[in-house]
Amino acid sequence: MFVHPQFDPVALQLGPLALRWYGLMYLLGFALIWLFGRYRIDRNPEGVWTRNDLDDVLFYGILGTILGGRLGYVLFYKFSDYLATPWKVFYVWEGGMSFHGGFLGVVIAMIWFARSRRRDWLQITDFIAPLVPLGLAAGRMGNFINAELWGRPADVPWAMVFPNVDRIARHPSQLYEFALEGVVLFAILWLFTLKPRPRGAASALFLIGYGVFRFGVEYTREPDGFLGLLALGFSMGQWLSLPMIAAGAGLLAWAYTWTRSGMRSGTGTGPR
Repeated sequence: MFVHPQFDPVALQLGPLALRWYGLMYLLGFALIWLFGRYRIDRNPEGVWTRNDLDDVLFYGILGTILGGRLGYVLFYKFSDYLATPWKVFYVWEGGMSFHGGFLGVVIAMIWFARSRRRDWLQITDFIAPLVPLGLAAGRMGNFINAELWGRPADVPWAMVFPNVDRIARHPSQLYEFALEGVVLFAILWLFTLKPRPRGAASALFLIGYGVFRFGVEYTREPDGFLGLLALGFSMGQWLSLPMIAAGAGLLAWAYTWTRSGMRSGTGTGPR
């Protein structure tokens, strides 16, 4: 059994300005996406992406992540609370972000970017899909540093006590999500896109992979106290993951059916 180190959430204090670890993890995630995105572009110079395109799409993605993540948390998790005190929607320093809300925010941002550039939307999402797990990994590490989103009670050898919660040994579910939604999903998508794939296939695999990993990890993660478990004993995270899995399966079937029909061939999204 281990004990969580109880890190100070503030990484650096400069007078009234506090630099928090969670914010730094977001910055690290976006930096990794930018670096690996440039690597993909440089390894595939004959492609349709340029470094300027990456900078622009990352800007749109950051807006979508922050705005969508915050609004998703408000709508999916604490709507009644924020309805009573709507001004607290802007209290971002108190925490409260939702991956599924951030995901929807990024989808909308990518549609906006695609329309402004007159580009194919799936071409854009196929390019960024293998990069997104890098940001997810950084975010989950931020959750672990903050000792939030802890797991359910467990008797496994690597169980961890979170002193800010209680003295019960629990699953370090943040680390499970870091490993599965971050590292493993990144490896799967990166390797998958090393070869040309049908349009939409990389995006579909991301939806399926994240949805399955998140659904499974939720069985080890303590449900939100203000929500508990919902219908069929599923958590809110599981219910929000099911549409992702279904949409990903449908998109993957469409991508390969479309290609086999000879109507359109895949162009590939990764370095060659």
